[in-house]
Amino acid sequence: MAQGRVLVVAATHGNERNAPWLLEQWRQRPQQLASAGVDLALEIGNPEALAANRRYIDRDLNRSFAPDLLQDPARTELEVQRARQLLAQFGPEGHQPCSVAIDLHSTTSAMGNSLVVYGRRPPDLALAAGVQARLGLPVYLHEADAVQTGFLVERWPTGLVIEVGPVPQGLVSASICRQTQLALEACLAVLAEARAGQLRLPEALCVHRHCGSVDLPRHGDGTPAAALHPQRQHRDWRPLADGDPLFWCADGTVTRFAPGAMTQPSGANPAARWPVFINEAAYGEKGIAFSLCVRERWPCEPGWIDALAAL
Repeated sequence: MAQGRVLVVAATHGNERNAPWLLEQWRQRPQQLASAGVDLALEIGNPEALAANRRYIDRDLNRSFAPDLLQDPARTELEVQRARQLLAQFGPEGHQPCSVAIDLHSTTSAMGNSLVVYGRRPPDLALAAGVQARLGLPVYLHEADAVQTGFLVERWPTGLVIEVGPVPQGLVSASICRQTQLALEACLAVLAEARAGQLRLPEALCVHRHCGSVDLPRHGDGTPAAALHPQRQHRDWRPLADGDPLFWCADGTVTRFAPGAMTQPSGANPAARWPVFINEAAYGEKGIAFSLCVRERWPCEPGWIDALAAL
């Protein structure tokens, strides 16, 4: 691996306060972060949203890195301009080029300490597999979603998201911060081993592959007709069984999980039974009550390590 920098981004969403708090500690006391000798660029993703304690100002920064948005001069939203700035400064051809981007997030969902990978780029899979081997973290593979696009890490040669929860928006939690730092340090250790030609991967990577998202039942005017069932709350990464309760109405009516019914994402594989990002507060505006995944084991291919080492 070339001696390029690793970009570590915090506050891509301004009301996720744990990672930017950590980043400030690392800037003041670099010895608090074990970087394994990897050169880091520490950056606040959305400073204006962080100052306002809002997820974003004009639009979601983590949906603003799509090439068509970046290349359209008519798109002048604050977050689109910030995406261009980050790429101009830290992109692969930027003033301070970075070959890897690690985006630090927190969530109101009970995701624990987890990783998010977008698509199937070999170096991303190598990085995720290396961290999973160290810490046992679940990996959410987000792909084939035409509605959710333009993620930050997709614009760098490799990268992943560290997602930790549950924690309320706007709150700094010591346990969330500790888990975030633990996952980041594992990423940096994997990158250092790849650089030294010492990386070894497990036989297989366990992934939860995205198959679609499910919204709350809604009235004709768009308002929710039901709430998430209390037995579904905080049960991320646990498989659904036929007949499990999903939604609850005030009159006591319960909507239950039924493969092939409206509770399944349109066109999803009937095996998609693993819900993630359950009741994430920020996803209400996106029409997502939770996403469903298929759990799979993929053999780790030798080419994954080669792709990560070649960066």
